[in-house]
Amino acid sequence: MELVERAVSADIDAAARAVIMAAATEASRHADEIIGTGPLPGTAEWDAEQGTDIPEKRTLAWHLLSLRIQLAAGLDGVETVLGLRFQGATWATIGKAAGMTRQSAHERWGSRTTALLDPMGTGQPETVADDDPS
Repeated sequence: MELVERAVSADIDAAARAVIMAAATEASRHADEIIGTGPLPGTAEWDAEQGTDIPEKRTLAWHLLSLRIQLAAGLDGVETVLGLRFQGATWATIGKAAGMTRQSAHERWGSRTTALLDPMGTGQPETVADDDPS
């Protein structure tokens, strides 16, 4: 019975964070395989992309794909949504990637991303919020 008691009462917070981190890392690896990481700095391909919107679009696509993978694996994805909002992604775009409406995406992650982007409660708006329902 001692093992059962240990199993049901052990502090599992660190273990749960480690599992989530491993899953998010794996989602990132798959996003790298599907979207790609882009050319290496200093190469002719990298030079050709400078001054274009290709690197920004690749980063947005990579994060949207990573969110889709995380959600399909049962993760919440709030950290990825936070990064997307910081990049200026709209709730409509995030919702589309998540398979939900703009409103549903905002309801699911809006208050948590605002709390993370504005931890002091200064009331400063999130990055770009052209489609915020509030």
